[in-house]
Amino acid sequence: MSVPALSTATASAPAGSPVADAYARLTEVHPGLRVDERSAHEPAPRGVGWVGADELAAGGAAVDAFLAWDEEQVLRDYGSPGRPDVVAGFGLHRYAWPVCLLFTVPWFLHRRVPRLPADAVALHRTRGRLSVRVESFACLPDDPAAGLPGALVVADEEALRARVRDAVAEHLAPVAEGFAPRMRRGRRAVWGMLTDDVAEGLWYVGGLLGEGDRARAELDLLLPGGTAPYTGGSGFRTLHAPDGSELPTRDRAGCCLFYTIRPADTCITCPRTRDAERITRLAVAASA
Repeated sequence: MSVPALSTATASAPAGSPVADAYARLTEVHPGLRVDERSAHEPAPRGVGWVGADELAAGGAAVDAFLAWDEEQVLRDYGSPGRPDVVAGFGLHRYAWPVCLLFTVPWFLHRRVPRLPADAVALHRTRGRLSVRVESFACLPDDPAAGLPGALVVADEEALRARVRDAVAEHLAPVAEGFAPRMRRGRRAVWGMLTDDVAEGLWYVGGLLGEGDRARAELDLLLPGGTAPYTGGSGFRTLHAPDGSELPTRDRAGCCLFYTIRPADTCITCPRTRDAERITRLAVAASA
């Protein structure tokens, strides 16, 4: 599955934002994603290319317009149209993957978790831009930002992990409802896909930061399983190459249904992909 289109712009934020450094670091290692923070008085951007999360949550024309991009991309790149429910899944994934980073990257880097309800986020997918308004955030007692306006101090690391899960779910639940009529999947299947977006997004960015091992360890704690609405745990495990070297992988909790477009081309973390094939593909990637 693809991530947002590349952009070479740098991130900006209101002075004193508790998550500004994290968003700037995200853009530094992943230039395809820029996060602009709005002040409290600034309206969310609207117009050609922009869509608010609250608009997607409402469903209807906003979701149809959003999915038109995915429909065109599938037809252009693969030569035949995708099933409407598959295209809807692609669209929700391509929204959720970058948006989950708004929560997980500040937590991973600085132990700060912004609260971003649906009306606080807008996306310009072709420019790889997110516009957000952070009015409150959770942090630990020893954080220098604990005394800032909007800070919610929690007791310990586990309480902060719970805030990550709650903040992501608060944002994604209404957006997923906006896509639901087009996806033809049950709630558990949809949240399996969203669980994957949380895990694979931070795992990817952790690798870009040179902290892939720590990202996997943190995600094992964040997604241990049994934390509804998330489906399953982080799913990480280790395979071994013929030379004995370790090859980290994970088993996805959901399915993107890409096999309906190219049956022979499965995601490397798909449960349909056998370990022998994973080892071959991962070993090739590692050697490159």
